[in-house]
Parts: sequence; structure tokens; C-alpha cells
Amino acid sequence: MSIFDWIKSNRARAAHYARTVVQMKAPPKLKRLSPEGLEALDTREEGLGTQDIKIRFARSESAFEGATLLVQKRYAWRGYPKAQIKDNPNRVTILTHLNDHIVGTVTVGYDSDQGLLADEIYKDKVDELRAQGCVVGELSKLAIDEDLGSKQMLAGMIHIAFLYGAIHGCTDAVIEVIPRHQTFYEKKLGFHLFGEERLNNRVKQNVVLLHKSLEEMRQEIVRHGGQGTASTERSLYPFFFSPEEEKSILERLMSG
Repeated sequence: MSIFDWIKSNRARAAHYARTVVQMKAPPKLKRLSPEGLEALDTREEGLGTQDIKIRFARSESAFEGATLLVQKRYAWRGYPKAQIKDNPNRVTILTHLNDHIVGTVTVGYDSDQGLLADEIYKDKVDELRAQGCVVGELSKLAIDEDLGSKQMLAGMIHIAFLYGAIHGCTDAVIEVIPRHQTFYEKKLGFHLFGEERLNNRVKQNVVLLHKSLEEMRQEIVRHGGQGTASTERSLYPFFFSPEEEKSILERLMSG
């Protein structure tokens, strides 16, 4: 049984979500991020001992404020408008904590009557997917602390985002990124260019629209997940959870 079939047969159980989805020990050395952000994911290392990494869903006002502060910190130096992350019934914000500090965040949205953020400038492209019967989800407001971020943290957050999207019936994911981040998402996560460069007034920057099916992502997770540094694969997928860990996490999500 595939993960999507398992979810369909158990979806009625998913009344709410666990406060802490994943708790794990940080590796002895974490890859640091330079101020250049995602492109520099393979740079310096810093020993962090055995500190706890926790991946959670934002529920409280303080959690949303913490996510907002991290996003603003990561993007304000580029001159982006100050983003605000708020509770929304059609979105969930995922947080990664290193001990008590928020060091990563990503927001996952799924299609509804309100549409997606990507509809503001790429409605024609998103409608192409809808016309094919796809259920579209989106990633937005992705930020990793430049000093403490790691492949493990980023991969863990995106893996939880994948599971959340699958639980809500999503079949495809889209993300708007600035053009210089395009290569990162293509090489590290296998996204494909889907919408040409356009001006996004929310961030006052030109962006491109990238796309990947969740089935493609599932295949990468099955093939590479959990292998970590033992893998020769150059993408982020070896740093995703293993299929066994994924099943345990999914059961926790579905049972609350």
C-alpha cells in the first residue's frame, strides 16, 4: 500500500495535529548557512553537541510571531517588505526549534475557495494544473536561520510539509522563488520551472513559479530517505526521514 492509499484509508482519524511532530537529536556538526541563504547550504560547520531539534505546527500567537521574526530577519536585508505570518484555516505554519529557538519555518497552503497565494500572478498556470484534476498545495515563507540551519532541519520541515499536503489530498506542489534560488530548488528538491519570471508585488521582486508532483517527491523519499551522509545523492532527499520514520510520523499526525 502506498503512503497515499494509507492516508485515504485513515484520513477520518486526522482530527487535529500533535503539538510536537518530531523530536530528534541534532547531529554533532550542523551545516551552517551564510547570509547568502539557501545557496550556501553546503558551507561551514559548527559543533552543537546533542541539542534537541523539534518540528512543530504553529498554534499560538507567540509561535506565529516567532516565525514572522525569522522570515523578516532572513529577508529584510534584501529590501523585501516585512512579511506577516498569521493563522489561516487553509494554511499551516511549520516550525523547527533548536532547543527553545525557532531556527526554521515554512508555511504550507492548500487549495480552497480562497485560492492560493500563487494565484495573484500565476493563476493561469495554477489553473492548468487544476484543469488536469490536480489538487494543488503551495510552499511559502520558507526561512532557515543562517547561523544554525542545516540540511537535516530543512529536509525535515519539507518532509512534514509533504505529509501535511498528502493528508489534505494534495497531488502537486508549487512555490514562487526569486530567480537566483531556482537552481537550488531544481537540484536539491527536483522542482521544475513552471511559470516564467513575473513581478510579485507582495515581495517587490521578480519571481518564477516552480512545480513538482507529490508522487515524484514520494519516489525520491522512498529511494533516498534516511540515508544522510552515507548517500552519494546530491539532493536533499537523503536527509529526509526514512520510509520507516515517515510511517511513524504519519501515524502520529493522523492520530493527533
